[in-house]
Amino acid sequence: MGPDGIIVLGGAIDGSGPGDEVVLNEGAERLTVVPELARRYPNARILFSGGSGALIDDGNAEAKFALRLFESLGVSRGRIILEDHSRNTVENAVYSKAILQPKPDERWLLVTSAYHMPRAIGVFRKAGFPVEPYPVDWRASGLDDALHPFATMSEGLRRTDTAMHEWLGLAVYWLTGLSSELFPAATREDR
Repeated sequence: MGPDGIIVLGGAIDGSGPGDEVVLNEGAERLTVVPELARRYPNARILFSGGSGALIDDGNAEAKFALRLFESLGVSRGRIILEDHSRNTVENAVYSKAILQPKPDERWLLVTSAYHMPRAIGVFRKAGFPVEPYPVDWRASGLDDALHPFATMSEGLRRTDTAMHEWLGLAVYWLTGLSSELFPAATREDR
């Protein structure tokens, strides 16, 4: 049986470019996987969670761009729910739960970048919203990648920055009580 819904976290949209096209960053797979999931699970609701990361609301919530992109990729507007106020992963979880009011027997997939999934799972659990991981945007293919140097120094620095951001995020969220555990397993049964 398929999931009741799919939650897609923001962080893959950089705004709009010439001709009002949606500009995606290297996390684009968070969004481009949605049409496939929509076809695979035709009865699942789809919630996109993403506001603006700006300190002062600039009216450029990711949700409005995501809606435009999903519709252009053939996802029916009637299936899409938008959460456009969140600025971080904690707010993604809290606001998504408030909008969806999930029932205990419902299954919800959580779509986000693989490197971000542990922190996102911990935050959603802490918010009382059990979700199932659907990681995308893999930045490494396994241990073999550890043996190969980066093609450029800038690529190595970019990946190191991403890794440090997530490792620090895991620690800070856990130490401040925003995550259910330091290293959340994919499912409760995995612990």
